Amino acid sequence: MSPPRHGKLVVLSGPSGVGKSTVVKQVLAECGPGLKLSVSATTRPPRPGEVDGVDYHFLSDQEFARRREADEFLESVEVFGRGHWYGTLWSEVRSSLAGGKWVILEIDVDGAEDVVRDFPAAITLFIRPDSLEELEKRLRSRGTESEEAIGRRLAVARHELALADRYQYNVVNDTVDQTVQEICEILRSNEFEKIGT
Repeated sequence: MSPPRHGKLVVLSGPSGVGKSTVVKQVLAECGPGLKLSVSATTRPPRPGEVDGVDYHFLSDQEFARRREADEFLESVEVFGRGHWYGTLWSEVRSSLAGGKWVILEIDVDGAEDVVRDFPAAITLFIRPDSLEELEKRLRSRGTESEEAIGRRLAVARHELALADRYQYNVVNDTVDQTVQEICEILRSNEFEKIGT
């Protein structure tokens, strides 16, 4: 299925702890009204303060599996080997693209590969840290995870960084403001404002 003429997918990936969510929030606020974030679905339990339908669509294992069977996902993947699934629902994407919106998918590298296979015209951005050491520092400063969990996230980060050259654009998240400005410029260079205004 080819994407509608006006809408476009923007695939944004990067290792855990690099600041993707913070960057995406600011990109949505600053780049223009033609952007929409696709809210991912997950089987993991909500964290304190997270709202169903806003942060994620929180689904039971059975409901997620049922929707996968029914081909309701553009992409879905089990993340960090914990048995939690994440995915992009077609329902989050189709209507926005049809309405001329540019839809941001904040997804991992494996999901990104699936999306680009279906949408070769998608704009792909990889947000990276200054260094792996900097990323480790950020993960530790959260103070929310065990040594084992941090080790697992760093192993996944190494895998993701090794695939970063598959993305059209690599953006180093040194400061959030600078990163957001760079992403907005990339979108404009791909004719975002003509469509997004």
